[in-house]
Amino acid sequence: MPIYEYVCRSCGLEKEHLQKMSDSPIENCPECGSGEYVKQISAAGFQLKGSGWYVTDFKNKPASETKTKSKSETKSESTVSSATTTE
Repeated sequence: MPIYEYVCRSCGLEKEHLQKMSDSPIENCPECGSGEYVKQISAAGFQLKGSGWYVTDFKNKPASETKTKSKSETKSESTVSSATTTE
């Protein structure tokens, strides 16, 4: 459930309320009881962590190349390719 920020235009109270998205806005100030209690617009508080969230993570790479090769695989491939070039 998201946290919404409210401010009262009468008494200046600023408070956060945990509400469902389908709930109607709170109309009366819990401090002074006036009808000047309005919901504020605020930034969402989340972050995207890890790989795969950005366009540059998979740019021009097929799915088979996204996995990194281990050192032993790379070493064995280099010896095989050098052996075939010398023959």
